[in-house]
Amino acid sequence: MDAKERRTLLLEKLKTAKQPLTGTCLAKELGVSRQVIVTDFAILRAAGHVIYATPQGYLLPLIESSKSLKATLACKHDQDGLEEELSIIVDNGGRVLDVIVEHSFYGELKANLMLGSRREIGEFLHKLEDTKAEQLSSITGGVHLHTIEVPNEEVLSKIKKELKSKGILMLS
Repeated sequence: MDAKERRTLLLEKLKTAKQPLTGTCLAKELGVSRQVIVTDFAILRAAGHVIYATPQGYLLPLIESSKSLKATLACKHDQDGLEEELSIIVDNGGRVLDVIVEHSFYGELKANLMLGSRREIGEFLHKLEDTKAEQLSSITGGVHLHTIEVPNEEVLSKIKKELKSKGILMLS
């Protein structure tokens, strides 16, 4: 199989996947290195395909419902507050799409998270611990933004209220 056929197959796999696909699993399945998969996805993105790279793996964006709302929340917590923050959002019906920090040199740094359940949060935290990676907000003293998706204003209001009561939400 040549590179063009492999990239077409990768897109098809993402379109039919029920969950994110890891580069390692795709590499094993296709008999190439993980770096080849990373390069393939970079080339596909450069060609205009929207592909998210998340801690759980690669995925295509969901078709957005016209009824869902997106909001950006300014948050701050210490290293131990991450699980509480994410859990408040998903337990109240939200989905954490990303985390954004403002770096003094590079400007805005964004990481796709795509977390919508306690299970996904647990997997994310486990990978964070296993890799000994620091939270992105560690470079900004805990200050960061989250883009979240919610079904309605009522859910957004509940999330904001609980985050504020825990001292996590910076602005309401």
